[in-house]
Amino acid sequence: GIRYRGLTQEQVHVQILPVDYEIEYICRGNRVIVGPKVRKCLPNGTWTDLTLRSRCFRRHFPKKLYIGALFPMSGGWPGGQACLPSAQMALDLVNKRTDILPDYELELIYYDSMCDPGEATKLLYDLLYTEPIKIVLMPGCSSVSTLVAEAARMWNLIVLSYGSSSPALSNRQRFPTFFRTHPSATLHNPTRVQLFQKWKWTKIATIQQTTEVFTSTLDDLEQRVKEAGIEISVRQSFLTDPAVAVKNLKRQDARIIVGLFYETEARKVFCEVFKEKLYGKKYVWFLIGWYADNWFKIKDPSINCTVENMTEAVEGHVTTEIVMLNPETVRGASNLTSQEFLEQLMSRLGGKNPEETGGFQEAPLAYDAVWALALALNKTVEPLKAKGRRLEDFNYNNHDITAEIYRALNTSSFEGVSVSVVKCSGYKKIGYYDSTKGNLSWFGNDKWIGGAPPADQTVVIEEFRFLSQKLFVSVSVFAGLGILLGIVCLTFNIYNSNVRYIQNSQPYLNNMTAVGCMLSLAAVFPLGIDGLHVHRVRFPVVCQKFSVKCSSQFRLWLLGLGFSLAYGSMFTKIWWVHTVFTKKDEKKDKRKHLEPWKLYATVGVLLGIDILSLMIWQIVDPLHITVEKFTREAPKGDLDVLIQPLLEHCSSEKMNTWLGVVYGYKGLLLLLGIFLAYETKSVSTEKINDHRAVGMAIYNVAVLCMITAPVTMILSSQQDASFAFASLAIVFSVYITLVVLFIPKMRRLITRGEWQSEQQETMKTGSSTNNNDEEKSRQLERENKELQKIIQEKEERVSELRNQLTERQALRSRRRLSGQNQNHSTPAPPASQNDPKSLLPPPGYPLPSSDNHSLPPSFSNSSNLYQPDGKIGRNNCHTSRLQLLYK
Repeated sequence: GIRYRGLTQEQVHVQILPVDYEIEYICRGNRVIVGPKVRKCLPNGTWTDLTLRSRCFRRHFPKKLYIGALFPMSGGWPGGQACLPSAQMALDLVNKRTDILPDYELELIYYDSMCDPGEATKLLYDLLYTEPIKIVLMPGCSSVSTLVAEAARMWNLIVLSYGSSSPALSNRQRFPTFFRTHPSATLHNPTRVQLFQKWKWTKIATIQQTTEVFTSTLDDLEQRVKEAGIEISVRQSFLTDPAVAVKNLKRQDARIIVGLFYETEARKVFCEVFKEKLYGKKYVWFLIGWYADNWFKIKDPSINCTVENMTEAVEGHVTTEIVMLNPETVRGASNLTSQEFLEQLMSRLGGKNPEETGGFQEAPLAYDAVWALALALNKTVEPLKAKGRRLEDFNYNNHDITAEIYRALNTSSFEGVSVSVVKCSGYKKIGYYDSTKGNLSWFGNDKWIGGAPPADQTVVIEEFRFLSQKLFVSVSVFAGLGILLGIVCLTFNIYNSNVRYIQNSQPYLNNMTAVGCMLSLAAVFPLGIDGLHVHRVRFPVVCQKFSVKCSSQFRLWLLGLGFSLAYGSMFTKIWWVHTVFTKKDEKKDKRKHLEPWKLYATVGVLLGIDILSLMIWQIVDPLHITVEKFTREAPKGDLDVLIQPLLEHCSSEKMNTWLGVVYGYKGLLLLLGIFLAYETKSVSTEKINDHRAVGMAIYNVAVLCMITAPVTMILSSQQDASFAFASLAIVFSVYITLVVLFIPKMRRLITRGEWQSEQQETMKTGSSTNNNDEEKSRQLERENKELQKIIQEKEERVSELRNQLTERQALRSRRRLSGQNQNHSTPAPPASQNDPKSLLPPPGYPLPSSDNHSLPPSFSNSSNLYQPDGKIGRNNCHTSRLQLLYK
């Protein structure tokens, strides 16, 4: 054939041919040209390629072998954008080679799986049940490869993946026919561990997308960091929305974070990272390196962050990538160097920016996968020919051909690519790690936002909370003054113990009350002692037992014994008064003789119960120091530290149980004391002449204790408020008790001078005066009882007379009515109402007398109750008018 460039049909017939003249060789349809297809006319009159012959040979039609492939052109990992052109480039080179599968031609049938297992299921069905038969399947994306590899064995198909890094795919029992050129994702983990150790991090956090590839990768990482002595403090996962997981990382103070998720989810994660401010100089993120370089700049409608927000959030993150290209300039099976491969791939991409092309880093793996498959198929030709079989005879039920392909792939040896490259965002290479040799090559060009690698956790500074010293000193002053007041009251009571008024108040019980009050006030001082005053080793000693340096008891013993002495003595008084004066008369006489030893024994029983319970508590479950932790606080300023407030307590293992027993017992005593004080408020006795003051003190003590006990338990975490409530309740209770019991006695003795006259009289007369007074008191009580009996007899006599008078009046009324009926026709003259005879009593009754002296002596002062005329009217006999006065 002849091609005339730039000539019309008329110009072809000219005698002189132009320079721009070419001859093109064309063969018949079943033949092909070997040699130059076009020869050009040169200016010197010769033709191009004169030394090469152009010949036609019969065309050879190779048999086609079909490869079913799934390339993710979109989705979580759009690796098909670069891997598909790379695979097609490899197929073209393989099909041109006459030494590899000369009788066959490989053809690729592919679909877009979108990195979605659901979509891949549908496409796999189309590949298997649509002609022609596929001899091998080539999926990409781990989730899709997992699905395809599990199903492929049912059709006797070999699966060769170019872009699946899931460690789970290495399970031969689950995936018996699966091969891959992409290294497992676990290859990143040794590099990560090396970096953690280099930067001296011992605590990390992880966040992953809940897919098998990332779960298995994280399991491997967890095992490796455990062996290296590194702790995974936080482990979060999410399915589609990472908002909650990122918030949990922030809440749990994660600093060094390993993120395992696909590219689309990575944009969602870092949009939430920007919102939660989980970036900057305090944080380092480790990401997967097979994202596109500008993955965070790609517009994504699923997030509401700008490119500027995303760029700010990803600043400073670190990625680990597998070196996909051989760094050395050697020619492999395809007769191309790494640089030549990249040039041809860029030509196929049409100048598209590699940073915006998904799967550009994995493109060499897809290229090698096609070459590995071609070499393996080429290796099976002769073994199958020996068995009388051919590759084109493959079908989904033929196990022999599948076994040969499996054997060829399994015995193929390729140079392992197991070198990781570490890059920072930007991206800049900062080192290499050779996992086969464990060698980390560091470039030393890493730069940190804060100037140095951040800490793996917030530096926590423990700070103990101590009681306010102003409060402690103020309350201690009041307690000290109260102790002085107690000493004054005790001295006064002892000095005037011979005065009759003081003796009638049971001075020994009052002495116990004063001593108990002073012990209770002394408990205020150790109540405010904490780690600021005493070393932590001695702090439990202050809680429960004798200290080496102190001679008095502390806290628990002081307060317990002080309460038993003070309240127990007052309770004993009120109990005795209630027992004597609220019983029946016959029992009063038996108990009127007060025996002081019984009162002291009652106080001793109450004190013994407290001592026994405290000893059991101390032996069985002794107090020890415990430390309460509060919410961490951030100090002022941009410091990467937190303050951990701590508070020391004296506690035991079963503190609540012991407090329940003690509070229950004391509470019952307080309630019973209130009841007894109320019952005896109107009783008057000279045996215990201050029982009303004791009742008032019991009211105040009970109310303060019942309010303070639960409040201090609630406020136990607030040292100032708890101490203020407890100490002030003790101080007020003691002050009220001392003032109510002792101040009136002092005032009476001082103002009336009884403390002098009665004391001198007592010194002269001795104990006889007291005995005479007691005898007189008993005589008066006997006379009083006799007079009460006489009064009762008189009241009964008056009642009897009243009844008789009522009967007499009723009888007169009946007689008058009958007389009127008989004399209806002849009325009789009416009787005068003033006739004395009409008022005469019936026969047998004594005549009434108007003389007041004729009444019983008991009624001599009650004559004014009768009418002025000296006669008792009908309506003047009610008992309310006959009042009997007695003193």
